[in-house]
Amino acid sequence: MVTAAGTVRSQGRTASPRYRAAEAALWSAHGLQPAEHLVELPEFGTTIRILEVGAGRPTLFVPGTGGTGPYWAPLVGTLADRRCLLMDRPGWGLSGPVDYRDDDYGALVAGILASVLDRLDIERSDVIGASIGALWALRLAQQQPTRVGRLVLLGGFPNTEVPIPTFIKLLRSPVGALMVRLPMRAGMLRKQLKALGHGGALERGELDGFIEWRLAFQRETPSMHHERDMVRAIAGRDGFRPGVTQTRDDLASIHHPTLMVFGANDPTGTVETWRRFVDAMPAAELRVVDGAGHSPWWDDAPAVGRLVEEHLTA
Repeated sequence: MVTAAGTVRSQGRTASPRYRAAEAALWSAHGLQPAEHLVELPEFGTTIRILEVGAGRPTLFVPGTGGTGPYWAPLVGTLADRRCLLMDRPGWGLSGPVDYRDDDYGALVAGILASVLDRLDIERSDVIGASIGALWALRLAQQQPTRVGRLVLLGGFPNTEVPIPTFIKLLRSPVGALMVRLPMRAGMLRKQLKALGHGGALERGELDGFIEWRLAFQRETPSMHHERDMVRAIAGRDGFRPGVTQTRDDLASIHHPTLMVFGANDPTGTVETWRRFVDAMPAAELRVVDGAGHSPWWDDAPAVGRLVEEHLTA
């Protein structure tokens, strides 16, 4: 069931007015005003929040750990004739959590995305995923191929050739329990963003609005607590558990037209890593954006938007 959402309750509590205000400010800065829906998924014991912008061909957006909802705003603003459906991953943003411990991760995430499309009465959608959200998009395409049109993958994500990032290792460790309790400070967030390759955008002041929103997101939602639960379920000391990352055979089975956009400053793998990755897929291409980091549309939204628009309308 889909319901319009005036007040969103996350993990049994009302969303913080301070978070609401920060989110609205970031959307407003980009001239966008999304509609909000709650998608109930009783088969997974959770409720998913969807923000909707625009009209036209449906395009489902699946975020990474960098953010959700309004963090897509610079990219969404470049796309025309699109019904952009921006999903808060389970436990992330204002969506309820799910338990990742006992299920096959690939089957679980594909099932969640397919159920979201079912509740929205969408038979087939293009899918854009960022960071670990790209992994979700690939799993949907692999396991339920008729539900996906074209794929866009933004930034690096869990891969057999990419070591678990230091931040994720810390998050799954005992130190992570302290990390998710401490209030995020602006200096700490700027340091993280610089490490993710966004130093140029920071210096130009282009991430100031994002930082204000992300601080509210970190402080006013339980997202990082739930993200730590997911990380502990899918990542061990030596790597991701079986079924999280794709094998060569998995990739060879995905025939959907796929575009991967990788920022040259993204520390998640290298250009060569991702060139090998897309070469294993029958209909994929890699495009590299100079000067961009892990979330490349935040560094150069016009360039990334053009690449995405050209791919989706080809």
